[in-house]
Amino acid sequence: MAKTVLDFEKPIVELEAKLEEMKQLSDKMNIEGEIIKIEEKVRELKEGVYKDLTRWQRVQLARHPDRPYTLDYIYAMTSNFIELHGDRSYKDDKAIVGGFAQLDEFKVMIIGHQKGRDTKTNLYRNFGMPNPEGYRKALRLMKLAEKFNKPVITMIDTPGAYPGLEAEERGQAEAIAKNLFEMSKLRVPIIVVIIGEGASGGALGIGVGDRILMLENCWYSVISPESCSSILWRSWDYKEQAAEALKLTAPDLLEQKLIDKIVPEPLGGAHKDHQQAAANLKAILKEELQQLIKIKPDKLIENRLEKFGRMGEFVE
Repeated sequence: MAKTVLDFEKPIVELEAKLEEMKQLSDKMNIEGEIIKIEEKVRELKEGVYKDLTRWQRVQLARHPDRPYTLDYIYAMTSNFIELHGDRSYKDDKAIVGGFAQLDEFKVMIIGHQKGRDTKTNLYRNFGMPNPEGYRKALRLMKLAEKFNKPVITMIDTPGAYPGLEAEERGQAEAIAKNLFEMSKLRVPIIVVIIGEGASGGALGIGVGDRILMLENCWYSVISPESCSSILWRSWDYKEQAAEALKLTAPDLLEQKLIDKIVPEPLGGAHKDHQQAAANLKAILKEELQQLIKIKPDKLIENRLEKFGRMGEFVE
């Protein structure tokens, strides 16, 4: 499969290719000094490019096809993962995965959106867009975690809930709304992590929690930049301007107090080093769990309701 290179990454890739050529020549020529200089240039270029990313560029990184998905994080961070299936009403939605797992000393329920890597798996996973049965499966697993007093971790990475006619027929809006209601009063700790795209109600359906974490190169918004551009300008050509106006990146949302913490990614994005990205997330999850498990259920719910009640600014 061809490597995906984003437009703003091309100068880095070209310099890295030149570096690789020189390394191959190093067996025949004494060019160690030149190689060291180019390695330094590559490092400086990477730091410069990824330090000053625009909001649209972060959206592109969040959608990178090589980026780790929910199951990648689960297998990298946990052991003894047991996937659970079905909503006990209609069917098993492959766009939502979840089950019990061991996160070092913590036994947790992990639930998240799952995308595919190619056409076949994307069709199997419905491009990470859940149907109502996906949200009902997620709620069933959360209730199971509550029954056994286990913390819940949810991972958000979806372009939105599936908008098809059949989804509406089976109660898409009701399924998401019920999850919001039930998650707000779940009697176990909930940690929400945005690991890629977080779009609209599709994200919110598993997005109510005591702590909201967000990886460095993700986006989380009521609407995608393309859809916003399409509504306001009747064209997708203004998606960059829409992304700037939406303020949908991790630093924006931390400033707005809609998330609690930014999880750092490896230089260049999580897709550059899955293991390091998972290690960064795992360390923060363990810190948060250590604090949350000490809080009594009634206080946990009270704090959760207050947290979401404070979101947004109102003038009466």
